[in-house]
Amino acid sequence: MNSDITGNTNSDWSLCFSVRNRLRDIVGASTNWSDHKQAMAERVSLSSMLAKSQQELPARSMKDSYLEVHLPLGSEPQLREKYLTFHNTVRFGRILEDLDSLGVLISYSHTYNPVLKRSPLSIVTALVDKIDMRQHVVYPDCDIKFTGHVTWVGRTSIEATMHMLQYRDGVYAPVLDATFVMVARDPENKRAAFVNPLKPDGAEEETIYQQGEANKSRRVELSTASLLKVAPAHEEREIVHSLFLNTLDTKTVSFRSRVLPPNSVWMEDAKLKGLEICHPQERNIFNRIFGGFLMRKAYELGWANACSFGGCRPNLVAVDDILFQRPVEIGSLLLLSSQVCYTQENYIQVRVHSEVFDPLTRQHNTTNVFHFTFKSDRDVPNITPRTYGESMLYLDGKRHFNQTVEK
Repeated sequence: MNSDITGNTNSDWSLCFSVRNRLRDIVGASTNWSDHKQAMAERVSLSSMLAKSQQELPARSMKDSYLEVHLPLGSEPQLREKYLTFHNTVRFGRILEDLDSLGVLISYSHTYNPVLKRSPLSIVTALVDKIDMRQHVVYPDCDIKFTGHVTWVGRTSIEATMHMLQYRDGVYAPVLDATFVMVARDPENKRAAFVNPLKPDGAEEETIYQQGEANKSRRVELSTASLLKVAPAHEEREIVHSLFLNTLDTKTVSFRSRVLPPNSVWMEDAKLKGLEICHPQERNIFNRIFGGFLMRKAYELGWANACSFGGCRPNLVAVDDILFQRPVEIGSLLLLSSQVCYTQENYIQVRVHSEVFDPLTRQHNTTNVFHFTFKSDRDVPNITPRTYGESMLYLDGKRHFNQTVEK
């Protein structure tokens, strides 16, 4: 499983930066801002190279998309500063950026056509299905290895599963497992485009593929049961009512008189907000803001909120269900809002909502919703909703937390 998209037998790059450079070569993007816009305009002519149906495209195996990338933090110290935190650990937001780039490159490996100089496909991240941490400490002075390949394919979508390992005490130990879902679109990024089907090769790949099918079914089920679409289940309604009863003022016995229970924090007091001006430096190969940059900013805001709420530096347990609803254009004002929405013992569930604001039209449009599960080294206060909307946030956070702890 060592073939890369160039046809070489060695798919081992010495730097994760090479992943992004390779992506620019695949689509014909430029590192220069003015040249980049011209190159993207020229991609329109590639539309004629798109397949009219998936049946026209040759099937691929999982081995065809396997990639291995090294981040030599230990052997090349000059790389460390970009990844280093003040507390001498690795910035997880930077890891999110690398995973996002690698997921896209794995997808291009799957769809590679040696006849074409440039790919007519625009492959972008649609969803971060889940990221599960296998260990909480990532050392800044030890080499990191990323591996991954395609594990499931629809007609226009691709699931890429990646693993991160770190070299310590003579062996590479697992750090995290990640599942991303990418979508393929036409050269102008306006409509869906077909991708090569995936044909499992052997029992092991068939098992992995079936897990991809199960992941898809789970995503559909969760979307159908969203609290933005349907009412809470009976047991969830009982939870909301119990939370309400716990906040009633026993002296007045009034629906309007509410008191905060002991060792609790009102949900409205557990927020943290931020703003980013989206400059060209943070663009992706398709002239939009890089999804990894959005994930990094959301994670760092969510981490800061969990840190402030719990009173100590929390560890990340899991990331799940990051939905990319719409692209963020260069020049946008990006508003980020972090909310602690559920707590249990020493766990903190944080939801980060991002939206773009147009100062001319005064319109707000949601771009992403992020879900992070953190673990503190001490028990944290209970989060208490006051309104019905906050109660729905509480239940949604509880659902995401339960999915994490049940894995």
